[in-house]
Amino acid sequence: MKIVVAPDSYKGSLTAKEVADCIENGIKKVDRNIEIVKVPMADGGEGTVQSLVDATAGEIINLRVKDPLMREIDSFYGILGDGKTAIIEMAAASGLPLLNKKERNPMKTTTYGTGQLIKDALDKGCRHIIIGLGGSATNDGGCGMVMALGGKFIDTKGECIQWGAENLDKIEKIDLSSMDTRIKECNVVAACDVRNPLVGPEGASYVFAKQKGADEKMTEELDEKLKHYGRLIEKEIGVEVLNYPGAGAAGGLGAGLLTFLDAEIVRGIDTVSEITKIEEYIKNSDLVITGEGMIDFQTAYGKTPFGVANIAKKYNVPVIAIAGGIGERAEELYDKGFNSIFSIVEKPMVLEEAICNADILLEKTAERIIRLIKGINHKW
Repeated sequence: MKIVVAPDSYKGSLTAKEVADCIENGIKKVDRNIEIVKVPMADGGEGTVQSLVDATAGEIINLRVKDPLMREIDSFYGILGDGKTAIIEMAAASGLPLLNKKERNPMKTTTYGTGQLIKDALDKGCRHIIIGLGGSATNDGGCGMVMALGGKFIDTKGECIQWGAENLDKIEKIDLSSMDTRIKECNVVAACDVRNPLVGPEGASYVFAKQKGADEKMTEELDEKLKHYGRLIEKEIGVEVLNYPGAGAAGGLGAGLLTFLDAEIVRGIDTVSEITKIEEYIKNSDLVITGEGMIDFQTAYGKTPFGVANIAKKYNVPVIAIAGGIGERAEELYDKGFNSIFSIVEKPMVLEEAICNADILLEKTAERIIRLIKGINHKW
């Protein structure tokens, strides 16, 4: 009997590897002879760096960079086990959680720190760079990232603009003469789960800016500034970004990566699946156990358990999901490759209690699942 354990992290509680370890412990309590393959997973958002570092025996790189308001902070990225691939979460330098609610202002915030992470990866010899887009505090179209890599944005006076989306409509010329030339040697992948264009009703500003601190008036202004920026890119560089699917991800960082780093925009779960080679493990397995902190109808929008279930479905391998909580319309997943969904919550408890005891609860839930299966299927 072979079980593939391929969960995402439980945000704020356990990494994907820790989740997998807990599930393994629960399985082994029932039958130590079951073969278990643990594959920590992610979907390009928070936890992707740790998951892929764990899955490939890579390393975490810690360094100081600028936060969304250009203050020095401790940040990180990962180098995978091949020693050549960097995995970066833009939120580690330019993310919304780095700011308190009063500081959130997408007119002022910048992706400069994300550019610093990329530069450090180049310094360490990485030429394959994967950037997870999600959780951004920014709306600058990746302008700050380009500045950190040597690019310049010139206004009508011939001076370099300052960082922040508020200055995007002042740009008259894009100067890439001092851009880090090592970028041309790189293969860059932007991993994201949204297909929003750069501008318009479904664009970066109208869909995402409110959660970053923008009111209705600011949202309209941000959209106009990105429109000017996008048109200038199309005119000077010849890259059509205004309506490109995914260009609006992370406040338009998708557009910046597409334009200035010649990045390919792909679904995060697809990138992680390729790196971990999870399909090779699943196709010869008898059962797949996946999971995340909360499973609901949104799980089907490209999140980790859904990606794992899609692969298992190709090979008719049953899939069980273990979640911290089961949310709205989760039953819709039963038609999308999931055989059953379990919550780790075993009695009435507050969220904090579930988070603090997630490891024990996970182990117990996995044990109950395997006891049930073994009791029904005596071939196990």
